[in-house]
Amino acid sequence: MEREIKHTEIGDIPVDWKFQTFDETFRVLSNNTLSRENLNNRSGAIRNIHYGDILTKFPEVLDCNKEKIPYVNDLSMLSSSTQLLQDGDIVVADTAEDETVGKVTEVQNLGDSKLVAGLHTIPCRVKKGDFAPGWLGYYMNSDLFHNQILPYITGIKVSSISKGAISETLILVPPFDEQKKIVQTLNEVQLLMTAETKVVNKIKFVKNGCLSKMFPQKDDPVPEMRLPGFTAAWEQRKLSEFVDKAVDNRGKTPPLDENGTHPLIEVAALGGVHPNYSKVDKYLSDDSFENNLRAYIKKGDILFTTVGSIGLVSLMDSREEAAIAQNIVAFRAKENFIPEYLYALFSNEENQYKANRIVMGAVQPSIKVSQLVDVEYMLTRNVKEQKEIGSFFSNIDNLITLHQRKCDKYSNIKKGMMNDLLTGKIRLV
Repeated sequence: MEREIKHTEIGDIPVDWKFQTFDETFRVLSNNTLSRENLNNRSGAIRNIHYGDILTKFPEVLDCNKEKIPYVNDLSMLSSSTQLLQDGDIVVADTAEDETVGKVTEVQNLGDSKLVAGLHTIPCRVKKGDFAPGWLGYYMNSDLFHNQILPYITGIKVSSISKGAISETLILVPPFDEQKKIVQTLNEVQLLMTAETKVVNKIKFVKNGCLSKMFPQKDDPVPEMRLPGFTAAWEQRKLSEFVDKAVDNRGKTPPLDENGTHPLIEVAALGGVHPNYSKVDKYLSDDSFENNLRAYIKKGDILFTTVGSIGLVSLMDSREEAAIAQNIVAFRAKENFIPEYLYALFSNEENQYKANRIVMGAVQPSIKVSQLVDVEYMLTRNVKEQKEIGSFFSNIDNLITLHQRKCDKYSNIKKGMMNDLLTGKIRLV
């Protein structure tokens, strides 16, 4: 149903929608400063919302009955001023490495369990306004609200916001019944996303189990589980014996161009079988691409992270016009070594641990390629066995990709619906 609109400082909204400031809407609660090492995923009396989980894991509306929320190890570490959360409270992540700072999750279905807000969060409780469960979670993660936050973000390497800076941001208050219908509609799409995410996670769990059994552990000469027809012992080989270093970008990221056509692959895009281009937002010009790289990456190159999250790997796809950032090195398989097999080899947790044993730096962990090439891995020289192992895991990866694409599709649908419904562009009443 079309309604008359009014022009406001945050854009056009229906005339019957109201708005009020953040400061008018919320009372800020006290949080704690516990780091991740002070939490566990097994048991405890009080659960804790960590800002990292808001940024990477928790949805707009946090169903405390379904989501895995870590527990506080030692309750004595909680300040007496730390306040317990309740249904309807919202928790803002006030720190991030990018403009995702300000992401919000709304607490729901807490039941009898106890929950607190942790490090780098701003927990808030409604003091004015009638809000349907879930409305604030969805609205405060929309572009309509987040765009209000952007001018208040501070920091260069680490972005942050303060509760004082966002006190005058505006909270939309549509009629309560309309809020409920909007939330219900978005929840239905979220359920589809959640279902596909569960499938992806189950397949990944199976894959990790197979990796641990189909690759030798702790330098054993043979894996626990073997494909039929193969019995020969595997060999210990240095990395330099089965790959060549292809690209390292001379230790720096090439100059960027907002109108460039060459995607720059960064660490955030790695970890799946192929780079995730939905997480690529930087590009190079033709000149930068041609003049600033030691070599070009090719299909089948293994992309390996060397700073921060060490050892994340992806297999390069056919987009050979892409470039990699300074925190990534590309390895190219030598003759008689199959790229898909080597990708699986590097994905094995035991082998990832080998790289992390030589990591340097505490604040920003890193690894030198000159050291990495001397790391020894247990592998098979049998090309046929490599092909079959590579094919086995490629089939699993293809299945993961299929369901991940479905999840991404629902995510895009949800974003479009949020843009239309949370602005009143499309009305449900």
